[in-house]
Amino acid sequence: MKVLRVSSTTKPNSIAGAIAGIIREEGKVQIQTIGAAALNQTIKGIAIARGYIAPTGHDIVCTPFFNDIEVNGETRTAIVLTVETRVID
Repeated sequence: MKVLRVSSTTKPNSIAGAIAGIIREEGKVQIQTIGAAALNQTIKGIAIARGYIAPTGHDIVCTPFFNDIEVNGETRTAIVLTVETRVID
C-alpha cells in the first residue's frame, strides 16, 4: 500500500488528486501526518477527493491510528489515516 506524507504546506487539491489516483489504481492509501496543521490539510484533501470518487458509486472511509516514526534521528508520533472506498448504498 502506498504511503503519502503530508505537511502543513501541502495543498489540499494536490492531496485530493493523489488520493483519488491511488485509490483508483490500488483501492486504498495511507496518509501520514505530523502536527495539527498537516492533519488539517489532509482532512481537506480527503473531503475534496470524496467529490472525485463519489461519481463512481463509491464513498471514502478513513481509519486513523497512531504510529511512531523516526524523523532526523528523533522519534515522533504521527497520525496515519488509511483511506479506502466502500460502495454507496
